[in-house]
Amino acid sequence: EVQLVESGGGLVQAGGSLRLSCAASGFTSDDYAIGWFRQAPGKEREGVSCINNSDGSTYYVDSVKGRFTISSDNAKNTVYLQMNSLKPEDTAVYFCAAALFSRSSPVVVITTFYLGSMDYWGKGTLVTVSS
Repeated sequence: EVQLVESGGGLVQAGGSLRLSCAASGFTSDDYAIGWFRQAPGKEREGVSCINNSDGSTYYVDSVKGRFTISSDNAKNTVYLQMNSLKPEDTAVYFCAAALFSRSSPVVVITTFYLGSMDYWGKGTLVTVSS
């Protein structure tokens, strides 16, 4: 079974940076995508970024474009979310999640990500950005 463990959250001042890590295990094929989601108090969960393991393509929600970068280290089975120029509105619990595909395509991956229709979820890591 796929397992996902997030780390790297913490308290940072506005304008600062954090790097989140998602250690993944249990995949039986290479056709999957890993996404980062966040949920702030009193708000709905939001998809932040996603990476397609099949072709390395990446996607970002508009509010983080130019500030966040998603990447993967397949040797370490880890996906990272580098977050720069953090703002107080980035404060949330950040989750990584995995979606498995039998035959992925960019449209399928993007749709799955934006709908939040992921198959496995981590427990989350808290990011707090102070003003």
